Amino acid sequence: MTDLFSLKQASAVDESAPLAWRMRPRTLEELYGQSHILAPGAPLRRSIDSDRLHSFVLYGPPGTGKTSIARVIAHRSKSHFEYMKAVSAGVADIRKLAADAADRQKYYQQRTILFLDEIHRFNKAQQDVLLPFVEDGALILIGATTENPLYELNNALLSRCRLYILEPLDESSIISIIKNALRDKERGLGKYQITIEDEAFPLLVRASQGDARVALNLLDTMYNSYYGDEGLTIDAAMLQRVSGKLLLKYDRSGDRHFDTISAFIKSIRGSDPDAALYWMAAMIEAGEDPKYIARRLVVHAAEDIGLADPMALVIATSAVDALNFVGLPEAAIPLAEATIYLATAPKSNSAKEAIHAALNLVRQQNKITVPPHIADASHSKAGPLLGKGKGYLYPPSFGGYVEQDYLPPELKGTKLYKPMNNGYEQAIAEFQQRLRERYAEQKNNRGGVKN
Repeated sequence: MTDLFSLKQASAVDESAPLAWRMRPRTLEELYGQSHILAPGAPLRRSIDSDRLHSFVLYGPPGTGKTSIARVIAHRSKSHFEYMKAVSAGVADIRKLAADAADRQKYYQQRTILFLDEIHRFNKAQQDVLLPFVEDGALILIGATTENPLYELNNALLSRCRLYILEPLDESSIISIIKNALRDKERGLGKYQITIEDEAFPLLVRASQGDARVALNLLDTMYNSYYGDEGLTIDAAMLQRVSGKLLLKYDRSGDRHFDTISAFIKSIRGSDPDAALYWMAAMIEAGEDPKYIARRLVVHAAEDIGLADPMALVIATSAVDALNFVGLPEAAIPLAEATIYLATAPKSNSAKEAIHAALNLVRQQNKITVPPHIADASHSKAGPLLGKGKGYLYPPSFGGYVEQDYLPPELKGTKLYKPMNNGYEQAIAEFQQRLRERYAEQKNNRGGVKN
């Protein structure tokens, strides 16, 4: 097997190898995209050019250049370079590599760079073993991960590494990579008569989803499947047959999952139905559990719309019922209806704030005592023997409202619910104001009402 990080460039290209393998970048200039870290003068570029490397983690989707960056460093740096795949390495491998690195530094004054692929596969114990060797400089660590290192790496290890975020390749980068592969006669397909029609490029870009490896694999597949004596002209129909249905990169337990649902909820909260529908469609198309989407709609209806539009919760729970009754794909319509309704509804988080305030208040109390006048007086002896119900004023007897205390005496006057001046809550606020005015009038007419 070819050593990905061998310091010796192969003298001949193995044409049986996949195109994506043959077109691996050999220099930083051949790396497309990631100009924010690799352009001349950018932080990582400066450290590579000067061969004064520090420990860092490369975080980004597949096919964005993480391994290619490490490979370029392996060929350029004077440091000894070691490659390790986290999924197949153990604690003993780490200790041996670190011991060799210490000897190399002691006897040959040569640093050791460890490229740890899929570093998120290391469990916390393995990361703890790695930490002291990174900390004392025995190893310069280059980690590569597709998973969010904020959640997958120990804080101690992450704090000793710089984090470089790689973005999915944009349209111009993908097109440049494809055209370069079609021109390159040594490693690519330049010696073959292959052309791509203009209308096929957007489909190729969309199918690759910012992944250079996917783009080159598609081109390789079309060459292997359709190239003939008269060459090959790749059109949109051909590309559609090869690429098939777009499979969105989406992990139900990873960043894409949480980022997409966050975008969905924030679009609803921001009253943008178009964006909310887009993110919902992205989740459905990627295979997200529709019940998860429905649950988030219910939560949002109560949390961020609340009493500004009480129908929002009714619509959301109705969408849940529709989903359970008919299932996908038809249930996408009631889910969309609920999404549009919630996005265009007035917003208020007063119910959420009120219950949080109430819970905090309860947790602070040394004891909770129900005032006797509003305690249960259903038993015939509860009043005479326990004093329960005595002094209670029945509101319907006073025209629907009468001022009396419902909170424990020590909490008298506490306000937990504060209606916002938005949607239906305007009517709630106005009703409360009328009650206060009626109480003031009762006091004036009766000299005050006492319990």
